[in-house]
Amino acid sequence: MRRISALIWQALKGAEDLDFTSMGVRRAIVLLSVPMVLEMAGEALFAVVDVFFVSRLGVGAVATVGLTESVMTLIYSLAWGMGMGITAVVARRIGERDHGGASRAAMQGVLLALALGVLIALPGVLYAPGILRIMGAEASVVEQGSAYTAIMFGSNVVILLLFGINAIFRGAGNALMAMSSLWVANIINCILDPLLIFGVGPFPEMGVTGAAVATAIGRGCGVLLQFWYLFRPDGKVSLRGASWRLDAGVMAGIVKVAAGGVAQFWIASASWVFLVRIVSAFGSEAVAGYTVAVRVIIFSLLPSWGIANAASTLVGQNLGAGQPDRAARSAWLCGHYNMFFMVLVAVLFWAFAPVIIGFFTDEPTVLAYGIDALRIVCLGYFFYGYGMVLAQAFNGAGDTLTPTWMNVICFWLIEIPLAWFLSRMLGWGPDGVFASIAISESMLALLSGYLFKLGRWKAVKV
Repeated sequence: MRRISALIWQALKGAEDLDFTSMGVRRAIVLLSVPMVLEMAGEALFAVVDVFFVSRLGVGAVATVGLTESVMTLIYSLAWGMGMGITAVVARRIGERDHGGASRAAMQGVLLALALGVLIALPGVLYAPGILRIMGAEASVVEQGSAYTAIMFGSNVVILLLFGINAIFRGAGNALMAMSSLWVANIINCILDPLLIFGVGPFPEMGVTGAAVATAIGRGCGVLLQFWYLFRPDGKVSLRGASWRLDAGVMAGIVKVAAGGVAQFWIASASWVFLVRIVSAFGSEAVAGYTVAVRVIIFSLLPSWGIANAASTLVGQNLGAGQPDRAARSAWLCGHYNMFFMVLVAVLFWAFAPVIIGFFTDEPTVLAYGIDALRIVCLGYFFYGYGMVLAQAFNGAGDTLTPTWMNVICFWLIEIPLAWFLSRMLGWGPDGVFASIAISESMLALLSGYLFKLGRWKAVKV
């Protein structure tokens, strides 16, 4: 127990001079996973805190957040996919002991995040009401939530920078800094949310719009901290003195990997957009219940993404160091640990779903939908705990194409048609949508395990 405590403390304390390609695999997993789990918990906390305070404003406000976030998942997908490319290239250069190359890749990653953020922010701001209407929002929701939606889309530059720079830290093995930037952002968001939503003291009462303002400010502060650290001269990766000019060769390497990552996450996220559109046909209460449950589910999944991100970093760095078998072993062990964690979460969700959902809403209909969603979706956690790790292991190796076509099969060809069939044709209602999520995610995990075991990802060049 003392050794485990010392190892966890070392993980939280951080050290940039660690070599994850030579130390024990289990030790490397713990040192990377602990701060990465806390990083992802920090990202999940944004969603939970916002919906906790917004739920006090009524069903319409919660529906606004749910419908907006369903579309924002496309932006998060772009950010995650871009981050995959950055992490894969930076991790490979670190594994090769090419710190100058890692710094050049980091700069190109920052430039890519800036360009993409500016490109997509303006349309989102201008067409915010139309986005809500397309998602099936009632007229009152459009009127109440348009400003929230516009601000959330307008902050895309900050979102992409936050994700992109944390991808640099993960690739370099500096999981502590990635964690720290998100927790700073979260603390500020937690403080500002009630102040701006309810108008406490000298702050204006902004309603649901205040949640968007608080989130944007919090994330912006996290990005400032990231830049401060990146421009320090003594890190494995430093932007001090690096050229801000486009490096076509390095950028092409990042974009090549990122394109597949963006595609796979867009495919997965687009399926969530279709799912919430199917749920919206059953009314705002169904959307609100689904939204609350999804926020809780995200809170449980994003820490698991921390373990998956650790697998991605270890696979990339070990391939760079010419150790493919060690890369595979790292991924399988991460999968074991994550599956165990997810099963424990599923048991807790099933047993305490009424208490968990009741923490966010006391509307009887919304509560019932939320409980059903949480209990049904968590039935797939046994398989999904493994699948999400192996998918990230593919991405860490630079093989983003394999998870992409797996997502097409499992989400577009199975999940969406199955959700429509179960909810509409068999009359299951929203429960049919929830069941389709558990079934398709389980099938994706089984397919990931089979393909990862074949080992073709070991030959991918980045």
